[in-house]
Amino acid sequence: MTNDIKDLRLAVLIDADNVPRNSMKAIMEEAAIYGTPTIKRIYGDWTSPNVGAWKSLLLENAVTPIQQYSYTTGKNSTDSAMIIDAMDILYEGKTDGFCIVSSDSDFTRLAIRLREAGMKVIGMGEQKTPVAFRVACDKFIYIEVIRAAQQNREKAAQPKAARADSGKKKGKTAQNVKPEAAAKAQEKPEATASAPVQEALPAKKGGKVPEEIVKLIADSVSDIADEDGWASMGELGSLLLKKQPDFDPRNFGFTKLTPLIRSLPRFEVDARVVDATKTRHIYLRDKES
Repeated sequence: MTNDIKDLRLAVLIDADNVPRNSMKAIMEEAAIYGTPTIKRIYGDWTSPNVGAWKSLLLENAVTPIQQYSYTTGKNSTDSAMIIDAMDILYEGKTDGFCIVSSDSDFTRLAIRLREAGMKVIGMGEQKTPVAFRVACDKFIYIEVIRAAQQNREKAAQPKAARADSGKKKGKTAQNVKPEAAAKAQEKPEATASAPVQEALPAKKGGKVPEEIVKLIADSVSDIADEDGWASMGELGSLLLKKQPDFDPRNFGFTKLTPLIRSLPRFEVDARVVDATKTRHIYLRDKES
């Protein structure tokens, strides 16, 4: 398997019964960060009337639907089909890794087996995903996080004219509101808020990092630090994922690990430039060590 994660040939297997439909584009864009999706399949009972809205999304993202009938009411029959296909793909030897998209813990043993075979396993699921499946993957990503990030990118990509028109429309709407209603809205702004709430990312850029995460970072820095207490930011990122596969700076409102570390007063960050290659390396150390 190639050492460069971006060169990985990935098999993306999606459990339609446990994935929100409006996250398909965000899921495929996220998978492309970690490799090239050479196999893209989604499993479900496509004869069911409530899956008809998937059609356009699958066409837009070139995902192949795999039919799996629901033989028994209340049973999820897609799990077995996904597991069988995953093992077939493994033995064909045409991929370097798997991206398993589901919030179901039934895929825990599959993730473990694929890693035992030397495969890189990326998991994606909602925050309700059981911890057993999350820790069974090399890296686990919350769908709420990548969906919120996609919404932010789409909002930022809107032309200024469109945003200005939107603002004018809001202004006209506000002018048409009666004074009594406007006064009530000012007294209770939460009652009139209708904008969608981002489920994982804080409203501000960057958020409060839980104490247990700060301790995890401090312990990891101690594990890899040199005699002077300095540790490489790249090595730290790799170690954090090994210890806690669902660790992701985006969970706390940061796009990358370095900004997250810089926001914590406990750590000192130093950027060093190697003369020979002019490459910039980031190091950090624990001030309390």
